[in-house]
Amino acid sequence: MEGSALFTVVLVGGFLWISAGHADTDEEGKLLCTCENAKGTCINGTCRGDICFYSWENGNEERGCFPRSLYLEQCYASVTGLFIRCCKENQCNTDTTVPPDITGERTTKTPDMPHLELWITVPLLLLIITASVCGLLLFLHSRRAHCRVRKDEDHDVTMLKVSHGDDSTYGNILDEFCTSGSGTGLPYLVQRTMARQISLVECVGKGRYGEVWRGTWMGESVAVKIFSSRDEQSWFRETEIYNTVQLRHDNILGFIASDMTSKNSSTQLWLVTHFHELGSLYDFLQHSSLEPESCLRMCLSVACGLVHLHTEIVSSQEKPAISHRDLKSRNILVKRNGQCCIADLGLAVIHSQSHDYLDVGNNPRVGTKRYMAPEVLDETIRKDIFESYKQTDIWALGLVFWEITRRTMVNGIVEEYRPPFFDLVPSDPSFEEMKKVVCVDQQRPSLHNRLHSHPILSAIIKIMKECWYQSPSARLTALRVKKTLSKLDHDSDFSTEKLKRDI
Repeated sequence: MEGSALFTVVLVGGFLWISAGHADTDEEGKLLCTCENAKGTCINGTCRGDICFYSWENGNEERGCFPRSLYLEQCYASVTGLFIRCCKENQCNTDTTVPPDITGERTTKTPDMPHLELWITVPLLLLIITASVCGLLLFLHSRRAHCRVRKDEDHDVTMLKVSHGDDSTYGNILDEFCTSGSGTGLPYLVQRTMARQISLVECVGKGRYGEVWRGTWMGESVAVKIFSSRDEQSWFRETEIYNTVQLRHDNILGFIASDMTSKNSSTQLWLVTHFHELGSLYDFLQHSSLEPESCLRMCLSVACGLVHLHTEIVSSQEKPAISHRDLKSRNILVKRNGQCCIADLGLAVIHSQSHDYLDVGNNPRVGTKRYMAPEVLDETIRKDIFESYKQTDIWALGLVFWEITRRTMVNGIVEEYRPPFFDLVPSDPSFEEMKKVVCVDQQRPSLHNRLHSHPILSAIIKIMKECWYQSPSARLTALRVKKTLSKLDHDSDFSTEKLKRDI
């Protein structure tokens, strides 16, 4: 009996020793690095990671660590005014300092690589380059064949071609900073210093979410969206989507960086994007009227942006499908060329069919009641099916088109701007008021007779009505809306001079 008890004690003790050994091994697998920053990531002046780093940016020093996955992106960066030194030994960044002769020129040096790593890296790089070239050739070949088939089958559809002219400066700046090839925003370490590099100039908008400021960065105007503390989840959601998804598109608001900063002992959440001086579509329509051709091009650009969001791209740099869930004229910005770009992805839903997942986020915020689809108002929407969310975007798209067509001049007549259902509900309608109008009475926004007398606007009216079907599955898809408008744009006798006069 005593021998059996002794054996049990030894067995349990041996198990605990092995478990402790494994825990120590896991902990010892990470480097212990000196940590000095204002981000709240340090524990007693240290942190653990695969790489230790020291960074200097215009007199501001930081020490810390990051995972091995960011090694090439951060340690190989070459950025004006930014010095980064990486190392792979315990607390090797403790005594690292900036070179005494630093002048603001590019100073970051590529870290020395041991010969063993060099022997491993070179063959791997050659293998990757060879595979990439072969993949590119196959992709170009298949794309050429695919385009040939599409041209034969759909020769009457002209896709929207958007000029890059008004965002060329942003492109040059991002090309200098973006070494990771991600196609969205700046590298992580550079984003963490954005708040110190931007000067806020003027507040251009306020709302429940917070404020939007015009700022200057590297001599260019940028938009800085400062989130209120109660909308923290929207900042996290937008930051997550922009940093992980291929969203670079002419009709999606261009993302630059996100950052946290402190002001008056409180934390501010910043989202830095391209700045569009004409403001939101809602603001633009208050004081500007349109010609029918300009109305068409504006509607087409919104549809193009929504198609890009709704489409899943399966490639080496994948993009899941995204539903906006809060599409409205206040969340659409007007560019100098008369086209639009979609903004505010704080409520977006992400879906990947290839990886079989649906991510609805955990934001307690709900969409704008005035733009809610019937199935959202009567709570019959299938929340486990991604198509349901896309169909609510189409409902809202039809309402945005209605706002644009209302401000379009036909036969010398143009109406004042009004929001959808302005004549049926108060300025800040309740959920129940919208439900009665849209679900019970099945009312739709009224359409002025003048719109039927113009071929472009009568075609847009037909699209709007097909976006407003009570049954979600009967509504058009974003791609069908885009193709129909593209054909209208191709067939109409459009003049860019008219568009310039509108702006």
